[in-house]
Amino acid sequence: MGTPFIDDALVRRAKRALVAAGLKVVEHSVVVASKEEARAAFKKMKCDDAIDAVVLFSGTWVWAAHLVGAIRDYCASGKGLLLWTHPGSQGWRPVGGFVLHGSLLEIGVKHKFVYGGLEEPDTVSKIISYAQASHLKNFLNISTIGTFGGRGMGQTCGVADPSQWMRMFGIDIDSRDTTELKQTAEGISASELDELQPRLKQLFGKLPEQNVVTDHSMRLYLALRKLVAKEKFDFYTIQSFPGLAGDYSASCFAQSMMLEDGVGTSTLGDFNTALTVLLLTKLSKEPVYYGDLQHIDKKTKEIKIIGDGACPPSLASKLGPAGFSEHGIPTEGEAGGLSVKLICKVGEGVLARLGRVNGEFQMVITRARIFEPAADQIERRLNECGIPFWPHGFVTAHCDIDVLLQHWTNEYACLGYGEELYPALVDFCEITGIRAILP
Repeated sequence: MGTPFIDDALVRRAKRALVAAGLKVVEHSVVVASKEEARAAFKKMKCDDAIDAVVLFSGTWVWAAHLVGAIRDYCASGKGLLLWTHPGSQGWRPVGGFVLHGSLLEIGVKHKFVYGGLEEPDTVSKIISYAQASHLKNFLNISTIGTFGGRGMGQTCGVADPSQWMRMFGIDIDSRDTTELKQTAEGISASELDELQPRLKQLFGKLPEQNVVTDHSMRLYLALRKLVAKEKFDFYTIQSFPGLAGDYSASCFAQSMMLEDGVGTSTLGDFNTALTVLLLTKLSKEPVYYGDLQHIDKKTKEIKIIGDGACPPSLASKLGPAGFSEHGIPTEGEAGGLSVKLICKVGEGVLARLGRVNGEFQMVITRARIFEPAADQIERRLNECGIPFWPHGFVTAHCDIDVLLQHWTNEYACLGYGEELYPALVDFCEITGIRAILP
């Protein structure tokens, strides 16, 4: 009939669609058909650390037995596998896609199956979210979370089992007390403090009042930055109180700046929040905010997120730049500390938090909209909590609030900007064995 059995033009367009959506596509030089070709291709993909997932595009009928052995061996590395079948009769593409999909199900190889045209935005977005989730999973493998100090404020719901973290994610937990952190802070030079000033002017529009509290807050931030780099921690959590906040400085400002730097972190030795913040940080183009679920209005689905002085300053809304404030609660650290004052800017995003129920991981994930109160309501809204000088995030959750409340496992809400975060987190839960709660 003069029509090629396999549509090479479609294959080229499919590759271009993935590149246009932001993926770096590494192509194998041979269209895989035989066992020898499959072994060579998947060995290359398995050993290349730059590759997070393989997309198998079925162009025609597939001899599954020639592929599944090599696929199984590749998947033992923990990398992702996605099978994409493009609709259409030419080449009998669906037939090839379904027989390979069924074969992988038969032998228990985890993968994602996508059936859809490249012109459909939902098709490409499914592939993108899976690739992002695979990248997250691979990043966590052989990574290290550092913990400075022990459990903060008696939290039972943020503790970690090191064996479980290694088994589930490949993450090593490495602990330090806060002695070296305090010693490093006291050893920060005057020139290092001076070098920080231009960045503070850029983020806040001014410099904070110079006093002992400010000095200790600056030093703690620079010390954290030094030690995290020195110990090669991929992310970290810090006890904050009791401890440093009582005898040196509250960690509010330091945590704000580390979040601004794109470092995954949490307070109170809360490992689950730290991992959630890391995932959101690696997915979002904006820094991540975590704070208390301070108030929930079930009727309007409005949630107020108020961090105890910690928030990346670049998230400040059009209502004004981020400002300097104080920790303000002597019963949670009499040393005091510099903190950040702001209202989070408008945007679409995700509220999420990893937690454990009876020792098993789950993650609650919901889409959310961040909004700014009307100008004539701001003062009243800030005063509602009794601490108006702490950072506020006003959020409308797009979910069943009752379901969210029943499954939420901690005081902290982790807020990431970007609608695309939602499907990537869902896929991450799927490939790592976390139960996703989607209220």
